[in-house]
Amino acid sequence: MSETNGVSKEQNETETEALAPATYKRSLLTQISEGPESLDNSLNNGFKAWNEMLEAENHGMLGRVQDLERRVLEQGDELVCLKATLAEALRRLSIVEGMRTPHSLTQISSSPSTPVRNGTSKEQLRLRQPVISSAKINLDAREINRRSYAGSSLPQRRAVHYQSTGSLHSDSQSSNSVSPIPSPSPRATPLPVPPKRTPVATQQNGSNGLHKRWSSTGDFNNGLISPQSKFSTKSFLNLFTKPSSAMANVKHGTKEANYNDEDHSVRMYLRGRPIILYTPSDVAENYDITKVATAPSQKLKLDWVYGYRGRDCRSNLYILPTGEMVYFVAAVVVLYNAEEQSQRHYLGHTDDVKSLAIHPNKLVVATGQCAGHDKREARPHIRVWNSVSLHTMAVIGVNEFDVSVCCISFSKADGGAMLVAVDEASDHTISVWDWQKGENGYKITETKCSVDTIVAAEFHPLDKNCIVTCGKSHIGFWSLDAGGTLYKRMGIFESRDKPKFILCVSFLQSGDVITGDSNGNIVVWGRGTNTIVKMVKNVHEGSIFSICVLKDGAVVSGGGKDGRMVQFDANLERTGEESQIEGHYGGIRVISEGRGSQLLVGTTRNCILTGNGSLGFQPVVLGHIDELWGLAAHPTVPQFATAGYDKLLQMWDSMSHSILWSKDIGVHAQSLAFSPDGNIIVVGCVPNGNWMVFDSQTRELMSQHSDGPEPIQIMQFSPDGSMLALGSRDNYIYMYQVSETHKFSRVGKCMSVATSSHGTKLTVGHSSFVTHIDWSADGEILRSNSGDYELLYWNAATCRQIPQSSAFRDTEWASNNCTITFSTIGIWPENADGTDVNYCDRSHDMKLMATADDFGKVKLYSYPVMQPKSLNHSYGGHSSHVTSVAFLHDDSRLVSIGGKDTSVMQWVVS
Repeated sequence: MSETNGVSKEQNETETEALAPATYKRSLLTQISEGPESLDNSLNNGFKAWNEMLEAENHGMLGRVQDLERRVLEQGDELVCLKATLAEALRRLSIVEGMRTPHSLTQISSSPSTPVRNGTSKEQLRLRQPVISSAKINLDAREINRRSYAGSSLPQRRAVHYQSTGSLHSDSQSSNSVSPIPSPSPRATPLPVPPKRTPVATQQNGSNGLHKRWSSTGDFNNGLISPQSKFSTKSFLNLFTKPSSAMANVKHGTKEANYNDEDHSVRMYLRGRPIILYTPSDVAENYDITKVATAPSQKLKLDWVYGYRGRDCRSNLYILPTGEMVYFVAAVVVLYNAEEQSQRHYLGHTDDVKSLAIHPNKLVVATGQCAGHDKREARPHIRVWNSVSLHTMAVIGVNEFDVSVCCISFSKADGGAMLVAVDEASDHTISVWDWQKGENGYKITETKCSVDTIVAAEFHPLDKNCIVTCGKSHIGFWSLDAGGTLYKRMGIFESRDKPKFILCVSFLQSGDVITGDSNGNIVVWGRGTNTIVKMVKNVHEGSIFSICVLKDGAVVSGGGKDGRMVQFDANLERTGEESQIEGHYGGIRVISEGRGSQLLVGTTRNCILTGNGSLGFQPVVLGHIDELWGLAAHPTVPQFATAGYDKLLQMWDSMSHSILWSKDIGVHAQSLAFSPDGNIIVVGCVPNGNWMVFDSQTRELMSQHSDGPEPIQIMQFSPDGSMLALGSRDNYIYMYQVSETHKFSRVGKCMSVATSSHGTKLTVGHSSFVTHIDWSADGEILRSNSGDYELLYWNAATCRQIPQSSAFRDTEWASNNCTITFSTIGIWPENADGTDVNYCDRSHDMKLMATADDFGKVKLYSYPVMQPKSLNHSYGGHSSHVTSVAFLHDDSRLVSIGGKDTSVMQWVVS
């Protein structure tokens, strides 16, 4: 390009164009003075110059517009990355802000909190602890407690920074935590070397409440909710009604309780049965039954959720741009960053989450829930929320669904403006929503879908207003017209064998629909048609539960029975690459694309694995798969054990949030208890009175015993570990002597002697099954509750009942797991039927009491809870009856387990 005096030609042309009107005006005046002919020539030249200038300008403008369009198209993916970067920055900023919250410093323990298994000295353990400078930052109690846990049971974890913060710009309950990187062990882990045991004088029991029909409600603690939130998760009713005061929302103790000044006793009623509880001498004179006890200053915050729901839910595992996996268990949606070992939790739901969908922008999430036992507060609906802030954007269909939202999907071709949902009712109603219209969305249309089961509903990614559903013996292709009417065409199988189920649906890059069925076949349906264009037979042995189309067009299928993953190229030709998932993880429920070449795999046994065909797959989430009843906290280290009807006994580390070991014990488990030294753990089994003794570190079976024909409901060691009491469903308590070498010798069974009308002496125990047991601090007396609300006292040495209940008003008890005592009067709600509270546990410092109830709630009280009107902090997250709770050895955390929801939740006490 030529230049004049250092100025480009384009610049000269621009300057010339700018001067053109003035120059042309002077020239025009000159031509007018010279004559008409000169004027005509001048006008023609002028018009020609203007046309040339406009043409050049239009040409330049068109080029610039085309260049802008090209850049916009090229930067489409970059915009998504920028959003992801912003989301990650906001999340990290919230973590830092949470660390700056001032709290009082607590004393740091210098002793190791886990058994030293590799000969590490105390000095080395001390050096592992991170340096804490109070001049730089104020750390909360949870931070200090975590830092005091220096000696991990996993040797490679050293000097790890633990932290926990609150919700990220959230107007609903949420939580966030960071932990060290775990090394998750599979279901069958190698046996460790047996360590040298050192007895410890601390006792802890983990046992369960009584077995009953479960229920749940939607009453969540609103202590963590922003007061400005119109989508607070206290209840759905506050979307339509004015919230009542805090006092009106609190359930008080038993309504008819009264106090007797003469014998200093409280009479309360459970299902009309009077129960007399004697007041301790130090509070008898000043006791006022009408006083309202305040809730404790400490609160609980959800720290970690163990488990995943893959046993019966599909399409519920994705990765977000922030690197977090999103999935659900119970009523909690978990956002888990496996690299940073951190979890955040969306707690807006009031019952089981059954479905999940990700918006095309990868930042908005929709989750659907089922109806709970309490129809008023746990109604099926959809919640749309922001995955960065955990802010609820819309609550959809609160009164529109009957059973549960089993399938949901965002539209793709129009940028995610619509949402399709299927109700798991008898006629499987399908509805389409404009979810951004108002706070509760706008239902565009709905119609009956099918009387048969629907397992998937997806918007087509390329064809606007096209929806594909599949399920039992059918596949449907739906079109939504401009008037909001849905039209359905059924898939035609022609002469091909029609499968019993079409179990998954996905879309090829060409727009063709691809499905997997119960015969192990992969079928391709032509775009815009309802006919088959290609079939690949016998890909798997049994059903195909998931098909994942990768970004490069490759296809991966997962077998629910054979546990295999088979990879195809874009033309559905096998590449020869196959992977096999180990059988103890279960079959493949869902396959999702992860970071890079990694895949996320959810299994039918509630596990999540990551990896690829060349490197193999490793578990990142493990959990239970059947009803969960057994829970016991280790008496000296931050570990706990769980067991349930899935025949699994699992030991967890609360600091690394990982499983230390897992063992299939071959029978259903009902109850658990650690010995006071923590070296052994006993397991009560179902359906008979068998119970087993395991080494807590080598998980070796040490002995096996049997007492009575019914399951052992509750197990409790005496404070010094010399005795073991077993409460059975046959109404008796069996007593055992325990030697220093952990040999068990039966002493007898607790019973009382009664005389019949004929003068015959009868020996009886409780009149119903035993539910709870406590030992006195000196190990001489036992107290127990039963299924018919009895509170009885026993001489542990003689196994005889002591009928004088008033004699034990001042007895010091080593634990308080019995729900019917004077110190637990306030845990019972008004009009309680006696089975509302399944279990309770007192903190070791005797300041707090936590309860597990039948409504999916974990509640925290100030101890003792001796006022019928005792306020509490109530926390949701479980979607089933909470069967047990247990404080860990240092009271820094609380663990709760859900029955049917199979979840294990860890809470921080702060």
